[in-house]
Amino acid sequence: MKLFDLHGKVAIVTGAGSGIGQAIAIGLAEAGADVACFGHSSNGGLDEAAGKIRALGRKALALQGTVTSAADLSNAIDVIEKELGALTIAVNNAGIGAGGKAETLEQESWQRVYDINVTGVFLSCQAEARVMLPRKKGSIINIASISGSIVNRDLYQADYNSSKAAVIHLSKSLAMEWVNRGVRVNSISPGYTLTPMNRRPEVADQVKIFERDTPMGRLAAPEEMIGPAVFLSSRAASFVTGIDVVVDGGFVCW
Repeated sequence: MKLFDLHGKVAIVTGAGSGIGQAIAIGLAEAGADVACFGHSSNGGLDEAAGKIRALGRKALALQGTVTSAADLSNAIDVIEKELGALTIAVNNAGIGAGGKAETLEQESWQRVYDINVTGVFLSCQAEARVMLPRKKGSIINIASISGSIVNRDLYQADYNSSKAAVIHLSKSLAMEWVNRGVRVNSISPGYTLTPMNRRPEVADQVKIFERDTPMGRLAAPEEMIGPAVFLSSRAASFVTGIDVVVDGGFVCW
């Protein structure tokens, strides 16, 4: 459908080396976009994603960097605009999991979560908006989590939960700040998803609990985040800004 067609669009996806980020990067290309995969993947994940995008007939870049560095982000966008064209779509997915009992959580651990999950998202939005705002055109999508809206039963992760709540409200705040300047900002909150982190043998029992507690009876596949990302990137969402799209198999209903 033409409403969802991304041909002629240029996107950046942070944290595109694996999991949800890689799935969305490839999905945007399937919808027609040229895509830059940004991150610090050491296992070849960025190159893998870029290769799959090129196999779809789209242009792709694999750009190494960290979202905690404004310089890395700025340099990446300079390369994107030079080699792919004007940036019109951004999916800020880079983030880390965390956890630990609050009363013994080290400040260093707390700060690392916020540096990547919150400051990293802000710096990404800032760098992307600097090229989008003058053109009055762009869609920014920040990947949050249901943990930003609910407290996960039996999981001690005040650091992670509060960081994702910050991503949701940051997205709303930027959406309203830029609402009359042509740049839409939204967030997606995935529920429990079968990413590489949740495929580890040592968390198999915990994953069974996630499946049990999700009304649809299973975890999401990373590819199930593609549809919401394409929607928010496309003309179909031209009147959509400042919302959090929850994709969780009904989890927050119970």
